[in-house]
Amino acid sequence: MSQSVQLSKFGTQMSRLTGVRAIMKDIIDTLKAGTGQEFINLSAGNPVIIPEVEQLWRDCTADLLASSEYGEVVCRYGSSQGYEPLIEAIAADFNQRYGLNLTSDNIVITPGSQSLYFLAANAFGGYDAGDRLKEIILPLSPDYTGYGGVSLYPEAVKAFKPSLDIDQKNHRFKYRPDFNQLKIDENTGCVIFSRPCNPTGNVLTNEETQKIADLAATYDVPVLVDSAYAPPFPALNFTEMKPLFGGNVLHCLSLSKAGLPGERVGIAIGEPKFVGILQAFLTNACIHSSRYGQAIATRAIQSGALADIALNIIRPYYQNKIELLSSKLDALMPSDIPWYLHRGEGAIFAWLWFDELPMTDWELYQELKKVGVIVVPGSPFFPGLREEWQHKQQCLRISLTATNSEIETAVEQLATLVKEVYGK
Repeated sequence: MSQSVQLSKFGTQMSRLTGVRAIMKDIIDTLKAGTGQEFINLSAGNPVIIPEVEQLWRDCTADLLASSEYGEVVCRYGSSQGYEPLIEAIAADFNQRYGLNLTSDNIVITPGSQSLYFLAANAFGGYDAGDRLKEIILPLSPDYTGYGGVSLYPEAVKAFKPSLDIDQKNHRFKYRPDFNQLKIDENTGCVIFSRPCNPTGNVLTNEETQKIADLAATYDVPVLVDSAYAPPFPALNFTEMKPLFGGNVLHCLSLSKAGLPGERVGIAIGEPKFVGILQAFLTNACIHSSRYGQAIATRAIQSGALADIALNIIRPYYQNKIELLSSKLDALMPSDIPWYLHRGEGAIFAWLWFDELPMTDWELYQELKKVGVIVVPGSPFFPGLREEWQHKQQCLRISLTATNSEIETAVEQLATLVKEVYGK
């Protein structure tokens, strides 16, 4: 007879599935159970394996295998801060590209960026020595669902409702931070947001980003800008944007959407006082990140190949997908129904809002499954937003990783279903 495992308070918190991870179980079960039924799966967060990108990593791996440093990289421990040649390559690239003066003290490598936000959220947020709760602020909701699980104290994560910039005639909209509502003060531990945004494709303007950083700087609060889709790699911004560096800003990037998700390479760039804290946390958690992934990334960055492929291969691939999806929605969706596509300014997803939806996002997701289309309900993408807001149950996230024909067919099915749903 099996007995339940006795967990600590933190153990209970960390063993829960949060956000989209809970929905992915339903999606996996659906795909397994749907014997004989064909599904168009528009739920994936995995990047497409683009041949030119895969070849880049094959070439870098071959170079590492043939080099004299292979044994040193794979068969020995390294610094908790990260693989020194990678840190040097990032500093040289960003100094040249953005006119910075980075040294190795400004950079730390983590096992993917999810672990980076976990380290930061618990280093800067949660209860302080005086038992005061230091909040982890998400200034623009919706945002990345993974932020919902980063804190050992769920009550520390706090999000703010956005303002909606709506173009009714063209069925488009955009979220903007509501600075009348946003509150950053002495009770704030850190601020986190993604730019470009997963799930919406939103890119906060340079002015909005600077304003958030300035508000936080008043209280010396670190601002983690999740740049997993930002330039210079993977450069999945479809609108001009300028990365922000220095002061209280931690520029956080990942090589996952640059074709290396399996190796978990996350990078934080910021002032040494913040970077040093993350490095110490990392030492206690896992000693250091995988050196193999760091070593091949070093080669891709030093040669300039990664930035080149990001700009000329990865970005056009996904930009073509959002343009195809947009045109199909405009052609097929009924104009008399209040549907709105978020402006596709970056990342690998599209975000649809159905105003006055006669059912919940979860119910719409279930109805779409019946016609062979799998998307992701929008409600898990509002972590930390505690107030009731009907909008949270009116959105869907659509992955741009499917083929063109799959996207076209899925939009046809969606348009037909939406007509029926609103007609009832």
